[in-house]
Amino acid sequence: MTVVVKVGGSIASNGIPDRLIADIASLAEIGLIVVHGGGPAVTELTSSLGIEPKFITSPNGIRSRYTDAATMSAFLMAIKGKINTEIVLALGRYGVNAVGLTGIDAGLIQAERKARLRTISENGRPMLIDGGYTGRITGVNSSFLKILLGEVLVPVIAPIAVSSQMEALNVDGDRAAAAVAGSMGSSLLVLLTNVDAVILDGKPVRTIKRDELMDVMKKVGSGMDKKLLAAGEAIDSGVSRVVICNGNSERPVSEAVDNSIGTVITK
Repeated sequence: MTVVVKVGGSIASNGIPDRLIADIASLAEIGLIVVHGGGPAVTELTSSLGIEPKFITSPNGIRSRYTDAATMSAFLMAIKGKINTEIVLALGRYGVNAVGLTGIDAGLIQAERKARLRTISENGRPMLIDGGYTGRITGVNSSFLKILLGEVLVPVIAPIAVSSQMEALNVDGDRAAAAVAGSMGSSLLVLLTNVDAVILDGKPVRTIKRDELMDVMKKVGSGMDKKLLAAGEAIDSGVSRVVICNGNSERPVSEAVDNSIGTVITK
């Protein structure tokens, strides 16, 4: 069984809790792949460098960071240089042989650079802007990941993709995790965040079916909508189950494997 775990930026940027590292380490031998974010760390770094973070909203309401050349450099420094290394070191303290990677290594996550992005202007009108260094995922080198898993190594992946022109591109971490899970034929994708579950009308939702996702996405806040989008892409690519849960829980990954935590999305 291959399980893909996405550690959200809200968790990864503030120092991953030791209990989460211990939980991941305890499951390393089942075939575990870790993908992580780091948006808050990127924002902190860009601000310290005098680069004002810019966010855009798509016509369907999904908010994301706009990535120009300077911001892309900050991504490489903050997400790969700092967070990825910290996770590998933390797992090593528990005896786990982890390998820190970006999607650039061995063409692990391939993407097409978006020429234009659809966004909403300040007056609420749709408009097109230059795509910057934002990518649309086109492929995953699953053969490389299978070699690593065969050597009982744990890949730790920063969501920076590579284009056919060998450009580093920013891709959404949740959707990158979904693409990895689908390419690997994973039975489970765990999306760890800082809330216990998907919340609707003030109450946690235990289960969501694939055909209900679009309606639910319209009713949740920014950030969770992208997780639900990624969950749908994972299910469509053959992943059996997606669990969205709180990475600050005592044993979140183990409990997700046991189906006893968070919101479960299935076909």
